[in-house]
Amino acid sequence: MNWYLAVLKNYAGFSGRARRKEYWMFTLISFVISLVLSIIGGLIGAEFLSYIYAIAIIIPSLAVGVRRLHDTGRSGWWLLIALIPLVGAIVLIVFLASEGKPETNQHGVNPKLAPQAI
Repeated sequence: MNWYLAVLKNYAGFSGRARRKEYWMFTLISFVISLVLSIIGGLIGAEFLSYIYAIAIIIPSLAVGVRRLHDTGRSGWWLLIALIPLVGAIVLIVFLASEGKPETNQHGVNPKLAPQAI
């Protein structure tokens, strides 16, 4: 849960780098929360709950995605590759799952070597 909260605390931080664990834990926890809200919303007739949550986390999701791409040595603009049907999403998943560059790059030091605030 700390990984999720760390992303929310840095909700609009598009600079720097994000470890794979930070990105994927945020994604997993967001998916679970969205699923739970969808189920609860379906049971009580308030389907809009998951939509509100999706809107609330769109900026943090984009920010952590950009920081994750920075960790692999790519520009955050690579997120737009997902707009290409099917192939774009696959390429983006490969980029996001790739190991980060061990050396310091133009986006900062390796987050594995930096002290963690978690």
